[in-house]
Amino acid sequence: MTICRLSALGISSIPFVEQLKSFSVKQVRDVILKYDESLKSYCENLNSLNVYPVPDGDTGTNMSFTLKSVIEELDGNDDNPEAQWEAIRHGSLMGARGNSGVILSQILRGLADSFSNKNQMGNQAIAEALTHASEAAYASVLKPVEGTILTVSREIAEKAQELARSEMALTTFLSQLVSAGEDSLNRTPDLLPVLKDANVVDAGGAGYLLLIQCFLHVADGTDIKPPPKATVNVSSLTSPSETNIGEKPDVSELRYEVMFFLDAPESKIDQFKLEWQDIGDSIVVVGGDGLYNCHIHSNDIGESIEAGIRAGRPYQIRVTDLQDELFHVEDHIEVGGGSEIIVPNPSAENTAIIAVVAGKGIQQIFASMGVNAIVAGGQSMNPSVKDLLEAVEKIQAEEIVILPNNKNIIPVSEQVDHQVSKNVIVVPTRSIPEGFSALLAFDPAADAKTNSQSMGAMAESVVTGEITQAVRDSETDAGKVIKGDWIGLDKTGVIVARKSLADAAMDLLQTLIGDEHEIVTIIEGEDCPEKVTKDLLAWLSNEKPEIEVEVHSGGQPLYPYYFGIE
Repeated sequence: MTICRLSALGISSIPFVEQLKSFSVKQVRDVILKYDESLKSYCENLNSLNVYPVPDGDTGTNMSFTLKSVIEELDGNDDNPEAQWEAIRHGSLMGARGNSGVILSQILRGLADSFSNKNQMGNQAIAEALTHASEAAYASVLKPVEGTILTVSREIAEKAQELARSEMALTTFLSQLVSAGEDSLNRTPDLLPVLKDANVVDAGGAGYLLLIQCFLHVADGTDIKPPPKATVNVSSLTSPSETNIGEKPDVSELRYEVMFFLDAPESKIDQFKLEWQDIGDSIVVVGGDGLYNCHIHSNDIGESIEAGIRAGRPYQIRVTDLQDELFHVEDHIEVGGGSEIIVPNPSAENTAIIAVVAGKGIQQIFASMGVNAIVAGGQSMNPSVKDLLEAVEKIQAEEIVILPNNKNIIPVSEQVDHQVSKNVIVVPTRSIPEGFSALLAFDPAADAKTNSQSMGAMAESVVTGEITQAVRDSETDAGKVIKGDWIGLDKTGVIVARKSLADAAMDLLQTLIGDEHEIVTIIEGEDCPEKVTKDLLAWLSNEKPEIEVEVHSGGQPLYPYYFGIE
């Protein structure tokens, strides 16, 4: 079950309190619990609104994950105010994901900082806290853009400061803040043309307004009003107006999202931000006291990480291909998932192999081919550096080769060698079929360098393809793709789009198989229809009788077929 599919239970577990005059520490905790519940309930609404900075449909998911981390740290801190505020600060920092999640973490940290020296929070205290939170959010973004969550948080804070100067009931105060937030949210399309083009309000701003509604709900039981939901698919709108971006290239042209935690002295952070400013956009750096959560959109993954290395020690590095997210939205990621580490062969003759895979069948195949440790990523196949380091330590070998089997994991894998005494070399395999091919050239008696050269050459020689289903409309090199279409990908991207799985698979193979090829390996995914495979084999037999075909059950999610052609 995904975080987006977790819904509210109907009856809140939060104690109901009528007409509060002020919030206690515990009642602020109730607000956070209700906010977590609301983000889960309306996650899909927020995702549907997400068009800026890229239309990757993950704003609700990222905000939900941020709150999930806070809730986990709040457990057991019912009677300890100091621990509660620290749980909000630390949990939001460590759990923040994506642009919206990182900004939200700073808002939550700002609220916790402002409330931490108070036992009761009335109108004035709330106004001060909202102002502090808004200022912290603006300070965390290198180039603030209006018409976003920043605007909504600032205008709500300004209204709170205005209202706090007059005497009024807490519930009246909060009700007017909700109204002011709705007005601010409705104005976001006037400030950010890409929102107006898509006929939506800002997703992050809508998510923030839920927080203000949760304050009112805990104060007097007012129902939470759901955020709006986009009435049309907005994923084709990939180019925000340059008037909102400044002189830099359009932010939508930046392909990769890079996030990591950074252990670094405060004195290095300004220079780090300047280096990032030269290579990307959507830059958010939050934290303090030597620990920072860092987010950037960039076309240069390596330099994004290297800048972190120059400043200190980056870890839990996460790279996401934003183009891929146009097809696989973040709601596929499993809640609470973490990467499982399997060690089928703990010792090695000389060189050991670590492979990143998804799917039980593929794990078994890799194990049978002599892989020493398997990092089983979630459905997104995005394990962290920490996961890979743990796998390295579990293997009894000083020479290690890593097969990432996913282009997003290559730069993460390349950071491992910097942090261990063992000799670790990455063979930059971009897919499971490339990983299979690389293993055919593996010599356990040779050293890592020798193996990396031969395995890399073998991986490059294989032609690979993948079949998956589009979860949104988009323009591709294969033409217009409609949500629900089956798409075929090679190393360059989408090259086939068809209405049926069988047609997409056949057309992709027709495109990829050349006169020089002899073998086609088919790896079936977890929901692969048996009939389609039979039809595919029959087609290959008729159209490509000279080709030898191997079929394996991989069990991988999201991709009914992986193809390797040699």
